[in-house]
Amino acid sequence: MASFAKFGNDLFTGKRSFNIVGRRNLWYAIAAVFIVLSLLGIFVKGLNFGIEFRGGTELRVPGVSNMESYEGRAAETLRAEAPGAAEVSVTQIGTNTIRIQTGELSVDESNAAVSALAEEFDVSAEDVTSSFVGPSWGETVTNKAIQALVAFLVLVSVVLALYFRTWKMALAAIIALLHDVVFTVGIYGLLGIEISPASMIGFLTILGYSIYDTIVVFDKVRENTEYALESKRTTYAHAANLAVNQTLVRSINTSVVALLPVAAILFFGIAFIGPGTLLDLS
Repeated sequence: MASFAKFGNDLFTGKRSFNIVGRRNLWYAIAAVFIVLSLLGIFVKGLNFGIEFRGGTELRVPGVSNMESYEGRAAETLRAEAPGAAEVSVTQIGTNTIRIQTGELSVDESNAAVSALAEEFDVSAEDVTSSFVGPSWGETVTNKAIQALVAFLVLVSVVLALYFRTWKMALAAIIALLHDVVFTVGIYGLLGIEISPASMIGFLTILGYSIYDTIVVFDKVRENTEYALESKRTTYAHAANLAVNQTLVRSINTSVVALLPVAAILFFGIAFIGPGTLLDLS
């Protein structure tokens, strides 16, 4: 801990420095590659939206005593009763509840699936629930999220332009924000991770952390470069690089502090509300 504190102090005083600004073309190239890959994941491979966005049928089997190979057993049982069912998603909720999500089933298929699942997992058919989830909810949430995002970007642009007294930093902050969002959504597309309402919460959280960290760095850049321009003892690039190094440890600390509660939730909460929602939030 003491060595890390000394490392941070050396960065702040300039005794130790990483030439981050001087290698900006390299970082631009790396960011461009990641953005291209992300766009390919979004527009070529496509996004895997959850049942809340595309609509379908959800079945829940509570009180399961034998959870061994529950995913395969549930999927095979459902497909046996509804051969035309779309992609089947099976997750565990809590310690003994199974959730099965698939495309829209007919009433007969749904009733048959309820009986078959009850028999397969040795529970009462009355305890197994089946419900239809319409796509209108997901569509409404998506539209509201887009509207909120646009309003957020406009307000942030105005506030940053007034705070930094220049539109250039405001524009750079918005570009950095969009980069983080596109990159995150691209990972979902490339890996085929299902996008659920919890994922939307995760995206909004990323927006908050991204703009916060950007403002911290830009504020230090503004402070250092104003002094550099007034004193003319150093160049703008050197002053900006010092600012980035000075805020590096703070950015690392912010990331660690953000990851600690996520790790705690994943470690302690997975047994209570299941891995699906937790992984989306993380």
